[in-house]
Amino acid sequence: MIIEGATLSLLAPMAAVLSGFVVIGAALPVLPLHVSHNLGFGSVIVGMVAGTQFAASLVSRVWSGSFADENGGKRAVLVGLVAATAAGLFYLVSSAVANAPVLSVTILVVGRAVLGGAESFIITGGVAWGLALVDAGHSGKVIAWVGTAMFAALAFSGPLGTMLFTAYGFAAIGLLTTLLPLLVLGSLMRAPNPRIQLRQRKSDLRAVFGAVWLPGVGAALASIGYCSILAYSSLLYADNHWRPVWLGFTAFGASLIAARVVCGHLPDRYGGAKIALLFVLVQSAGLLLIGLAQSSVLASFGAALAGLGYSLVYPGLGAEAVGGTSPQNRGLAMGIYTAFLDVAMALGSPALGWAADRAGLSVVFFISAGVTFCTTAVALHLAYNAHHANSRTANHVR
Repeated sequence: MIIEGATLSLLAPMAAVLSGFVVIGAALPVLPLHVSHNLGFGSVIVGMVAGTQFAASLVSRVWSGSFADENGGKRAVLVGLVAATAAGLFYLVSSAVANAPVLSVTILVVGRAVLGGAESFIITGGVAWGLALVDAGHSGKVIAWVGTAMFAALAFSGPLGTMLFTAYGFAAIGLLTTLLPLLVLGSLMRAPNPRIQLRQRKSDLRAVFGAVWLPGVGAALASIGYCSILAYSSLLYADNHWRPVWLGFTAFGASLIAARVVCGHLPDRYGGAKIALLFVLVQSAGLLLIGLAQSSVLASFGAALAGLGYSLVYPGLGAEAVGGTSPQNRGLAMGIYTAFLDVAMALGSPALGWAADRAGLSVVFFISAGVTFCTTAVALHLAYNAHHANSRTANHVR
């Protein structure tokens, strides 16, 4: 277990990630309504406004990782929180000129781009900060705990954002996005800031990518399963007249958070690849069960199984990615690793939608189960390599 002092220190990066994803999640369900109903634009503009944030996050991953390595994870988090506050100001200005829809949506797109960069700095910096607070043997737990803060934020920020938007309009989302990161920023100023391990030379991006790409591919494949539940579980429930429609995603999120709290130490104890291999089988089984389900009870149980499985695939493979790089490059490694998930989400949602239009919603979960199962090949390869590396080390010691 992580010592008590370090455990308490992890609360700082987790609080930063929590606040960052609260403001991100609060806008997600209401942004299409605002752009279409309030500003009067069609689906193409709605998609452009929503997608700008994710594109900006992807583009800024390597930058945020390098910044965290050169300046420290805490400073990267603080930069991200400042940028999130700036995005909130753009939201407020956009709301103030809503009577000029073209100008309003242009300012809104700028705000979404700034928020995308903020998200990249907050999550990458938060993980780098957490990793710097503990020794290398706890990297899996740090990634799991910081990721838990992200999922917890997304779980309750959607209803919060919907409530604010319904009562006060999009300006309330802008005010939340402006003030919450600012409040957390002030509270983190005195948080522990580990001494930066200065690089002996400039990072070799190719070398870091070489260490990260295989775990990244595995995580991307497993994230197609997460993508299917995030984007299509509510549609599956609605299509089958199951109520409430959000139950599948809630079961997934609750199971994931509980599993990380209870089992977050397993990748560090038994090896990230081994744990990822075991848990991705559970995730695949859960997705398959959703596709086969004839009732909301069975579908929700499948979603909970999928959440249990996915809970340790990301941190397990993340521990492998970080373990293959030097401590001075862990931020860059996490930035590149997370970029694989961005690509999976960007490509997976429309691809699964195409399949749903042609073969039905249940097929989405059969396909995602198959794609997720492909992660086993990656985990097996990594576990095999780790076993032989340990064997060579043991023989050398003898």
